[in-house]
Formats: sequence, structure tokens, C-alpha cells
Amino acid sequence: MSDTASLQSVEAGLESLLEGVPVLPTETLPCERAARRVLPADVTARLDVPPFDNSAMDGYALRHTDAGRVLPVSQRIVAGASAEPLAPGSCARIFTGGAMPQGADCVVRQENAEVTADGIRVPDDIPVHDNVRHRGSDVRAGTPLLSAGMRLDAAALGHLAGQGITEVEVRRRPRVALLSTGDEIVEPGQPLKAGQIYNSNRPMLIQLLETFGAEVTRLTSVPDEAEGTRALLSEAAQDADVVITTGGVSVGEEDHVKTALESLGRLDLWKLAMRPGKPLALGRLPDGNGGETRFVGLPGNPVSSFVAAWLFLRPLMGALLDCPELGQLPRLTARADFSARTGPRRHYMRVTLTFSAEGIVAQAFPDQNSGVLSSCVGADALAIIEPDSNITAGDSIDCLWLRGD
Repeated sequence: MSDTASLQSVEAGLESLLEGVPVLPTETLPCERAARRVLPADVTARLDVPPFDNSAMDGYALRHTDAGRVLPVSQRIVAGASAEPLAPGSCARIFTGGAMPQGADCVVRQENAEVTADGIRVPDDIPVHDNVRHRGSDVRAGTPLLSAGMRLDAAALGHLAGQGITEVEVRRRPRVALLSTGDEIVEPGQPLKAGQIYNSNRPMLIQLLETFGAEVTRLTSVPDEAEGTRALLSEAAQDADVVITTGGVSVGEEDHVKTALESLGRLDLWKLAMRPGKPLALGRLPDGNGGETRFVGLPGNPVSSFVAAWLFLRPLMGALLDCPELGQLPRLTARADFSARTGPRRHYMRVTLTFSAEGIVAQAFPDQNSGVLSSCVGADALAIIEPDSNITAGDSIDCLWLRGD
């Protein structure tokens, strides 16, 4: 069998990786610490928002039937103060957010009102309810406020605060052990010796994993040695939901991760029909408590790790968090501003997108080699070029949008 024939599809890899993934338990956090965390259940509104009719403008509250007249000012209402019922044939000076007085049904803007010696002259075309924010016009008590599975963004946190909610139940973040393999890998800040390179994968993956909702709880450098690799993998699986390695999953004599995984647990898939990222191992490790820890062995090339993180790590975190938003990247259709020819593997090209009235145009980074991390800097999307394709400028292509997180 040829090497190409033995490759598995990206879809098969995802299906294997996500099969039987357990949803993580919950914890309760103060709302100020809950940004980007995932709701495990719907949140129902406790209060009407706004809680009372109030003015949307600085101006004068009145009965719309009194429009066109000169009205005396019977009271002054600021935000946070109570209002008296509106005296017949009068208006109330009112400020934005001030409670509407009983009897008033509209507000005239102060710039549209004329101050006279006898009172306030208001225009004769003020409609009922004009410039009034009615109780419950935004949220009604007892109705859905936020939905299960959503990530709490700034607006959602504001929604909770508007209900007087100070704590919220959220999914616990996935705990990730990130292991870097290779004696040639050196952490930034240390001097480089001959043949060594700095570890660009580690900071990149930490940031991506945190963006995907995970917490990196273990950082380990793994030497190119079989027993040490096996021991560190086993140890990492004991207290992590996911173990991720970079490098060591190819077929070289110093690539020990795949062999260690097979001896400890289970290798589900290895070698995917994708470019970059063909040597990508997916499997499971025993967690020491009768369960399993998901394993993802990323290639050592940084571009391969970058692309695989978006395609595999993001949906894996989405499954653990029961967050559909993380399951699939948004897909856009664009017009190619480049030419490309693919072989038997699907190519995920790093592109920038330009938006205009005529549509979306995708520009590809000139060097798409898996070791050229600069192709990922500033990339807006991954252009999906199917196997055995011949793309010319102007062709329509699908792109996976990377800017939504």
C-alpha cells in the first residue's frame, strides 16, 4: 500500500478524536472572573430590564395630548430619583434615565423645546411613547437571558450584571499538559548551541489553547529518549484532560512519542491527508483512575502545529466544554488572488482576506512551507484547497475564518 493510500482524512481524524469526549464538570465563579467561560445551562432573567419606564433623553416629560402648548414645569426628575405623578396640564424636567412620572407618556428633547416666561413650549407633533424606554423592553423577567454552551463575552457579562447577578456557574476549563520534544529545542532566553533552535511552538500553542478556553497546567521538555518519553507521557496523563506533544511523531530513530503512546495507551490515527500536518497522532492515554486522557501529537514544524491547533485542538476544547461555537470555524467563500496546484493531500493555505462591495478576495502568503511561521503572522483564514486541485486566480475557494476568537 502506498503512503498516500494509508492516509486518513481530516474528517476521520476529528471523528476519532471527539468520539466519547466527556463534558467537563462545572464550577461557580464571580462574574468578574468569568470572561470567555462557557455556560453549562440556560440563564433565566430575574428582573425586567429596564425595571421601570424611563427617559431616553434629556428633556421634558408630558402627556402627548398636551403637545403644542406652553406647559409649566411641575417637577424635576434626575436619574436615580423617584418621580411624583404628573400634575395635569404640566410637564416635568427629566434627564436621561430618569423615571417617567405617572401620567406622562412621551418626552420632548430639550433642544426641541422652547423655554418661555410662562413655561415650556413643546412642538405639536410629539407622538405617544416618543423617547421613552419602557419597562421590560430589553428583557422580561422569566424569559431566557443567556443560552447554555455560549461563551461569556463582554455584553453577556453586562447582561448578568443588569440582573444583579454576581456569581455564575461555568464549565471548568480543560487542563492541558503541553510537552515539547527534541534535544535541539531550547527555550527563549537561553543561549543557542550549534544545531539548536528556539521553541516557537510553546508560546504559540499556549496562547491558542487559552483562546480556545483551555488552561495549560503543565509545561515539560521531553528528551529524545524512549523510556523518558514514556514516563513523562504517563505522568502528564494523570492530571490533565488533554496531553499535547510537539514533535516526535514521525518515523525517525529519535522520534519516540508514537511508540510510547502505543505502549501506554492507544493510537487511534496517525498520518492525515492534510498539508501541513501529515504526521499528526491522535490517541488516548490511561489517566490512572480507570479513564482516558485524550492525546494529540502535533508535528514539530510550527506551521503544522498552528494549523492543526485550529483544526483539531479548538473542536476538542469545544467538545470538552460543550460549546458548539468552538466546534467549527466560520466558513467564508472568497475569490482566489493566487494560483495553486495540490497533490493527494488537502492543503490549508494561510491567506489574508480583503472585503469589498464586490466580495471577498483571498491573498496567499508566497511561501507556504510548513517551517515558515511568518506565513501565519497576520493570516485571516485558512484557504481549503482540496486534493488534486488546480486553482487559478479568480476561482472561488472556501476559507476557514481565524479571527472570531
